[in-house]
Amino acid sequence: MSTASIRGFEAYWEVPASEETAEHGRWVKGPGARLFRALERALGPLPIVAENLGVITPEVEAIREEFGFPGMAVLQFAFGNDPQAPAFQPHNYPRNLAAYTGTHDNDTVMGWWRSTGGDSVRTAQDIEREKGKARAYLGLGGDERPMNLVMIRELMKSVADTVVFPMQDVLGLGSEARMNTPSVASGNWRWRMTRSQWAEAPGLREMAELYGRVT
Repeated sequence: MSTASIRGFEAYWEVPASEETAEHGRWVKGPGARLFRALERALGPLPIVAENLGVITPEVEAIREEFGFPGMAVLQFAFGNDPQAPAFQPHNYPRNLAAYTGTHDNDTVMGWWRSTGGDSVRTAQDIEREKGKARAYLGLGGDERPMNLVMIRELMKSVADTVVFPMQDVLGLGSEARMNTPSVASGNWRWRMTRSQWAEAPGLREMAELYGRVT
């Protein structure tokens, strides 16, 4: 199963080559559903997860629903100021969904949980509110179980058909193991898991069996 950013198939932001930034451009209609209908005729049902994160229009969702492509939910986004936060909370999940603890563009769960704020996106006050909501939602109280395993379990027990965990989250690694920081031009995509780290990975099979995810 592959993941595709479905937004650009409906319409994409076209920027002249002479522009130094993407600020000045225009929306141009893409091939839309016609492309996916042609692919289905040629290949049969398409094993695609539609990346429908960010600002997604009704026209984009109509394409996803027509072809039954599962959308995405990122649990890290469920507790902050993101307008989509309620849709990322597991009690609101539909079955036809791929749910992630985080993606390659996120900090790791432990890096996110240990952050203190002060950047341009989340203030220290934002983070404290976010952590308070996460503790309440996940039933932590004063319990300080490793947040990576708490969030993995939360997705395991959801109704989402597919759940995905980056290995950095399975291993409980911090921001030093982050895969990618958007808008940062260098230093990305360098993390590699070692053989010894694989040996240290906590077993997920018991959790998967408990929540009916072993086929």
